[in-house]
Amino acid sequence: MSVLTPSSQVLQRHEALFSGKHLLVAGDLHDDYVLQLNTADTKVHCSQFHIYSNLQARCKKSHIEFGLLPTESCYENRDTLIYYWPKNKLEAQFQLACLLNNLAKGCDIFIIGENTTGVRSAEKLLSEFGSIQKIDTARRCSLYHFHAESRLAFELDEWWSQYDLQLDDMTLLVSTLPSVFSYKTLDAGSDLLLNALAQQTDLIKGRVLDIGCGCGVLSLFAAKINPAIELISTDVSAPALFATSKNLKDNLINADVIASDVFSNVEGRFDLIISNPPFHDGKETNYNAAETLIRESKNHLKINGKLCIVANSFLPYPKLLAEQFKHVDVIAHTTKFKVYLAS
Repeated sequence: MSVLTPSSQVLQRHEALFSGKHLLVAGDLHDDYVLQLNTADTKVHCSQFHIYSNLQARCKKSHIEFGLLPTESCYENRDTLIYYWPKNKLEAQFQLACLLNNLAKGCDIFIIGENTTGVRSAEKLLSEFGSIQKIDTARRCSLYHFHAESRLAFELDEWWSQYDLQLDDMTLLVSTLPSVFSYKTLDAGSDLLLNALAQQTDLIKGRVLDIGCGCGVLSLFAAKINPAIELISTDVSAPALFATSKNLKDNLINADVIASDVFSNVEGRFDLIISNPPFHDGKETNYNAAETLIRESKNHLKINGKLCIVANSFLPYPKLLAEQFKHVDVIAHTTKFKVYLAS
């Protein structure tokens, strides 16, 4: 995390603004620049577990926490906020609504983001709540300064999106939050994977691990097919973990929900690992998580254990799967997706 992102490079041009401040940092940060600032003290909130882990390892003095939203202790004595605008506009609105509901009036608020992420919509979003001005543009980023003259209302319950998942004679209630995969409806890849597993329910037994669980749809389905399984659901995203926990509870399912960067916090071996692994980081293609999943799965499977994943047909996973597993089959496919079963 030593290489600074364009957003942090723009902030670096304004370091004097943060000197001696009681700083809170939130949003989509991807480097440790804020830990280098000469502040009175710095608190950092992360909603991505891998970022939290990396920052925590580099810092002994600052207060760093991981979760859906900052806790009350994050706001204590804060006079300045740096908010890194994420790639999802609705996620930005969700997080800012919470932050500006809890920060003290008069707090200096700096919003930084790459122009391609829609950061310029911050001007319209906040114009009714105080004075906002753009103070820098560089490296295809925009930096805004905002003074909140009134607080934004925030109620978590108002941000949930819900839909019913119908599969054969099974109906599941699914609740999701902004930035969580399959926010408004089930994605086509997960739908194909669910239908493939529905044809091979004998696979769902023993210890089952859902990696990159999102809102928990695969976990819900597996537990409903076989309530006797020992289910573990993992993700790096705090909103995803929060949504999964709610969905499991609402559908009367017991499972362990764990923050983990692929296998970083996973213990033991499994009879089945299921996943719809991500291959995007925002608009950029990123195979890291999926490649780690494929390469390391065999170290976390029992004898005769299986890995079942869905992926876009064009992704270069067949060769990697064949390098790691003796048997690889395509058990379902469309023109866009394939479901691989490896053992």
